[in-house]
Parts: sequence; structure tokens; C-alpha cells
Amino acid sequence: MIALTLSEIAEITGGEVVGDPTVTVRGPVVIDSREAAPGALFVAFVGEHVDGHEYAERAGAAGAVAVLGSQATALPTVVVSDVQAALQRLAATLVQRVRSAGVLTVVALTGSQGKTSTKDLLAAILSHAAPTVATRGSNNNEIGMPLTALRVDEETRFLVLEMGARGKGHIAELAALVPPDVAVVLNVGTAHLGEFGSQEAIAEAKGELVESLHAGGAAILNADDHRVMGMAARTQERIVTFGQEEPADVRVAGLALDRLSRPAFDLVTPTATMPVALKLVGGHQALNAAAAAAAALVAGLSLTEIGEALAGVESLSHWRMELHELASGVIVLNDAYNANPESMRAGLDALATIGQAPEVSRTVAVLGEMKELGATAHEAHVAIGQYAAVRGIDRMVVVGEAAGGIAEGAGPGAVLLPDNAAVTTWLAENLAAGDAVLFKASNGARLFEVASALL
Repeated sequence: MIALTLSEIAEITGGEVVGDPTVTVRGPVVIDSREAAPGALFVAFVGEHVDGHEYAERAGAAGAVAVLGSQATALPTVVVSDVQAALQRLAATLVQRVRSAGVLTVVALTGSQGKTSTKDLLAAILSHAAPTVATRGSNNNEIGMPLTALRVDEETRFLVLEMGARGKGHIAELAALVPPDVAVVLNVGTAHLGEFGSQEAIAEAKGELVESLHAGGAAILNADDHRVMGMAARTQERIVTFGQEEPADVRVAGLALDRLSRPAFDLVTPTATMPVALKLVGGHQALNAAAAAAAALVAGLSLTEIGEALAGVESLSHWRMELHELASGVIVLNDAYNANPESMRAGLDALATIGQAPEVSRTVAVLGEMKELGATAHEAHVAIGQYAAVRGIDRMVVVGEAAGGIAEGAGPGAVLLPDNAAVTTWLAENLAAGDAVLFKASNGARLFEVASALL
């Protein structure tokens, strides 16, 4: 973060300083007192169950020098009427200051699935070339986005922001704070269909990112998704496409998977071709890499730099297609952070490919609920069970009644268990050397806890 005194923060946010106005914030901006560090600004929110102001002293003990909150605390405090709005205003102002120096490029990404993986790939590419700040994990909402932006300083060349939406207008509000130079829209799927009501409504919301482009910017659009390509009409800025079909500007060609479902392919542009072999799991990562490559090309990197960086990426954010080969002879694919119908199929595809390896004797899919699908939920779960059967998954373990449709679709032999504790017991009694097991569910199912226990 750029160093600021409390009087400067108060001027930006419209707040009032209670305490020493000359105190200077030099460290990170945090909302969790456990993450405070020397020089930090602790932002105190009042939630349904927790009042952040009560943790100000704990944040101070960890090094925080001040608080941004709605009431005075034991630390010097900038008191504001709306903490969230103040945090956002602070982020927007500091990014604009760095941007005015002419060295910062802002890249924003959205889509129904693949946002975090693509963001991680793009951050790896850009940081290979210059100082880069990127969203951590999936902190892509009205609080997480400004916290990411506030990590920018005078040395930052690239800011990569993942943006999520729970309804119309959400992305427009986030992007208005930090208008992107490069806007990436990955796809329009069925994630959050229950909240939006239709894929057309999802497309309308995702396209807000394209409309928010900074003058002279570029939209990176998925040539294989007609709803995404329809967003080209929503901007006058440059359009660059990615995909697996011609005539995408950045294209995946010759895709092949190794025994652990790691993709190798050619990245093809109008002027050059770069062979890429990813260390990540899943054929879908090739398209994510193409999207990241297209954004990086627009940001000024060469295809050679991009290929070298992609080849070095060994992991993504936590619990996303993590591959582990255990001493017991069991292969674990932990993709339990989140799930929707499209990402479920991608996970099952990866498991099916791994199942073809000679050392794998059985594939086991441990699947939980896909949340926020609305009226289509049961039908969508049944379809996933049917897809698993078509892909030849040997054993289906389904967790919770809400995911029961998966067992119904998978047919005889599927095991429906009531909760994570029952799954842990089943795995202890049934997994053996030669098994490859996938964990996949929406984050609220906390299936990652079962995978972590196994690991």
C-alpha cells in the first residue's frame, strides 16, 4: 500500500480522525485482526455476529497502527458513516494515483466458471515480467476487490482483479471503482442460475465488465461462447478473442492429455505458435491458459514470455484441481472449493482421464451439492450423475440429500451418504492402492475438509 497519514485517509474517505492524525499507515489493509502486520490499517466491520471494533486492540498487538471504522477504538481511528463505501473510495483513489503515473495496467476477469484459475494463470504470467498484484483466492466481491486494489504501490505494474456477481449491477459497481484496461469474460454458464434466473440474465451482468473498459482498453472474449461474443456490441474498444475454434485470435490447437490429465497444446496466434505443457490438471485449463495468454499479449508481453511462464505454474489457489499421489498408492484430485454443472463435468473428465493410467485400478468420485441453481437444481444434479456414468466412473459417493439427484442419475452402485463424517468413514473402509478419487462440491458443503483429512 502507498503510505498515507490518517489525515490523508480521512480526507479521501470523508471521515474524522479520533487520535493522532499524523500516524502513518505503511502496511497492509486487513479486515481480520489475525492478518495485521506492522504498519497495517485494520478495517472494522460490524457484522451479524461479530463487531470488528472489538478486535482493534488485538490488531494493534499484531502491528496495526490505526483503524478505519464506524466508531472510535483503542487505536487511532478514522471514523466514517459507511465503512464499506470508505474502503472502496480509498482503493479507487490510490489506484488512480498510481495509474496517473502511467505505469499501471489493470486487468479484470469474470465468468461463470474458471475465474480463479485463469486469474492465477494470468498473475503468474504477468509477475514473471513485472511487479504484479492479484486477487487472492476468490476474494472477488465488494470487500475483497478493494482490499486487493489497496495492495498496489508505486512499483506495481499490473493489477489483476477477479470480479464476481450475485446480481445485475454488481460488476458495474466494482468496475466503476477501478475501470479495467483489459476486461476478460470467460464464459456464461449456469453457476448462480438460481439468483439470476436465466443465462441471458447472467450474460447481461457479466457484460457489465466490457462496458466498464477504460478508454483505449481491450475486451478479451471467448470465441466459443456465443453469449460472450454477443458482448462485443457493448463496447467501442478493441476486441480480442480466444478459444479452440478458428478464427479465435489466440487459439488452443492439438490438445492432448497425459496420464494425469495434464494438458499439452499449441497456443496459436496470427503471427506465431508456442507449444505449452501445463503442470495443472484438466483439459479445461488449456482454454483458461489461452484466455490468460490473450490478456497478457494485450498487456504487452511476448508469446515467448507467456509460454515460459505458463510452463512454470505448478499450482493454483487452494483446493482447485490439486493433485496428490499418496504413499498409500491412492491418487487424490482435490477440487472441492466450489462447483457448478460445467466445472463438475470438467472434474469428472479429469478423473476419467486419470483412470486410464495403468497404475489406476478404480476411479471414485466423491460429489456434494452444487448450490445456487434454483429451480433447476434437482435436474442439474441428476444430469451430473448421468454424465459420470457415461464417463465410466467406477464408484460414485454422493454426500447429502441435496445432492441426491447425482446418485439417482448415476444409477445402481452409487452410494448416498448423509454427511461428511459418513464419507470420511466410508473412505477409510473402502479406499485402496490404485484408487483415484475426486472431491468436488460447492464451498458450502465443506467437502474440502474430507479431502484434507485424507491427505
